[in-house]
Amino acid sequence: MSVMKRLNPHSKTNEDTGFSNTGNINGGRFINRDGSFNLSKKGRPFWDRISVFYNMLSIPVWQFIGVILLFYIAINFLYTLVYFWLGQEQFTGLIFHSQWGIFKELFFFSTQTFTTVGYGRINPVGAAANFVASLEALNGFLSFAIATGLIYGRFARPRAHLVFSDYATITSYRDKKGLMFRFACFKEHHALSDVTVQVNLAMLIQEDGQANYKYYVLALERSHIENLPMNWTVVHPIDEQSPLVGFSEEDLRAADVELYVTVRGFNDVYSSTVQQRTSYTFQEIKMNRRFVPMYQETETGTILELHKLSKSVAL
Repeated sequence: MSVMKRLNPHSKTNEDTGFSNTGNINGGRFINRDGSFNLSKKGRPFWDRISVFYNMLSIPVWQFIGVILLFYIAINFLYTLVYFWLGQEQFTGLIFHSQWGIFKELFFFSTQTFTTVGYGRINPVGAAANFVASLEALNGFLSFAIATGLIYGRFARPRAHLVFSDYATITSYRDKKGLMFRFACFKEHHALSDVTVQVNLAMLIQEDGQANYKYYVLALERSHIENLPMNWTVVHPIDEQSPLVGFSEEDLRAADVELYVTVRGFNDVYSSTVQQRTSYTFQEIKMNRRFVPMYQETETGTILELHKLSKSVAL
């Protein structure tokens, strides 16, 4: 039976996903697991398309620290080259006589000027050196102001702090089948409230001899909860109204199925509404597996075992 024949004409479609019905037919997911869009743009200059501020806020911490250190070393190295080119007679307090020793002293003089530490042993005495040092001090003030804003922005940026199961499952559910995945807030004192989840399904079908994507809004057992202190297993009942009714693992692959998941909620810590996206492709949907419980009761309270978020057993 073809995928086209399996589709339920009564399933609710969604034409407002932001994706073309012919996009990505050659393979690849629409949304990455981290919630970013698997998309690149062309046709405009590079500096028009890139956002340095956004990238500095969104890159991993180790990359952020690396960029800051690399900039700090590079800018001081550049100023050191200028000082070295001006000549050692432009400075007083130098104690080394070799070229390498002078270069090192001028480099550390540059770092002291850039950070406005100014220990005072080495001083510019020439007009040119004083002019360059004044520009470097201004450059240092501006650079640290920008770096401070970026660091604050990274710490203060509202986040959902959600972690999703590595895969979704299709398993028994109320005498039928159900598509399930689960997620939880992994921060100790971050509990989202007024949480909603929406799941869209992208499916490649053949229409009039042409491959096109259709998008469906999946009906959920529950799409809203008041509070999320623990985990939430999201369930889409695969009933007569589901576009996935009767689908096998091979059908999922042939239709290049992908689930788009969007979670929104209010984070009390940030006093702000936050959201997080992810997706599951057909390779990340497992058949006939059931998630295991991921919490245990103790005398002092409940323990949420986050390491069991993706743990499941075969039926």
